[in-house]
Amino acid sequence: QVQLVESGGGLVQAGGSLRLSCAASGRIFSINTMGWYRQVPGNARELVAAITSGGSRNYADSVKGRFTISRDNAKNTVYLQMNSLKPEDTAVYYCRLQAATGRYWGQGTQVTVSS
Repeated sequence: QVQLVESGGGLVQAGGSLRLSCAASGRIFSINTMGWYRQVPGNARELVAAITSGGSRNYADSVKGRFTISRDNAKNTVYLQMNSLKPEDTAVYYCRLQAATGRYWGQGTQVTVSS
């Protein structure tokens, strides 16, 4: 099995920054995609950013230019640097790992941006 543990959420003022981390452990297939999703109550979970083990990235239009996703393959860890945060970025952020063995989710971390 694969376990994902997120950290780095919290409360920040609009315009501020936060960095999320997600560490994966367990039986991890080397070729995989790790990503961040977010969800607010009543809405579907949406993709924020994703990165393949080869380094290809994609972002939601709403975060392009403000968020940066990166990963450390040696540590099986993915990061999300969030700058210029807006109140509409408030959500629970979930880490996801997708590989040939399956799709795995973290427990989520709350990000709250005050205006």
